[in-house]
Amino acid sequence: MAYMFVVIAASILATAYGSPVAAPIYAAPAAYSAPSYAAAPSYAAPSSYSAPSYKPAAYKPAYGHESYDAPAPYNFEYSVNDPHTYDVKSQSEYADGNGYVKGSYSLVEPDGSTRTVEYTADDYNGFNAVVKKEGGYAAPAYSAPAYSAPAYKAPAYSAPAYKAPAYAAPAYSAPAYKSPSYSAPAYKAPYSAPSYSAPAYKAPAYSAPAYAAPAYPAPAY
Repeated sequence: MAYMFVVIAASILATAYGSPVAAPIYAAPAAYSAPSYAAAPSYAAPSSYSAPSYKPAAYKPAYGHESYDAPAPYNFEYSVNDPHTYDVKSQSEYADGNGYVKGSYSLVEPDGSTRTVEYTADDYNGFNAVVKKEGGYAAPAYSAPAYSAPAYKAPAYSAPAYKAPAYAAPAYSAPAYKSPSYSAPAYKAPYSAPSYSAPAYKAPAYSAPAYAAPAYPAPAY
């Protein structure tokens, strides 16, 4: 950049003073050598590829019974005794954790009796229970009331006295009837048949005409 400025300044001065200015001398550019590139790296051929063994996961539906742990053994009991509400009951139960359950419960029922239930359950016999009922109020004795049918007396009924009214049949006499006298009129036929005499008929006299055969002369041969 400074060199170009000097050349431009020398040209201006030469023009101003009228003295020739020598052409600048440029140095030949340095020889250009093509850049060297490193050889392409060599890659080893990949070894044989074996597909990975894939085992699909077992299908588990979203519904169905879930697996639970085996039941643990337990033992509990409770009781209630409330004299104000007559709520008297109790229960106890035991399980060994292997499917066997044994228990009992009791309660006082409204009639004052106590109902006790003892039960067992296992995988072989299922559920079995024994029910007992003790105490309670005695049922009152009930006797059907005596019922006597009321005495019924039919009312006395006397038929009314009925007297037929006196009725006199009217006297009826047939009227006297006289047939009228009728004289047949004298009748004379207005038409007398005319007398008719058949005309006399005489058959005409008929005489047959006289016929004479014509005379033919015999031909001469």
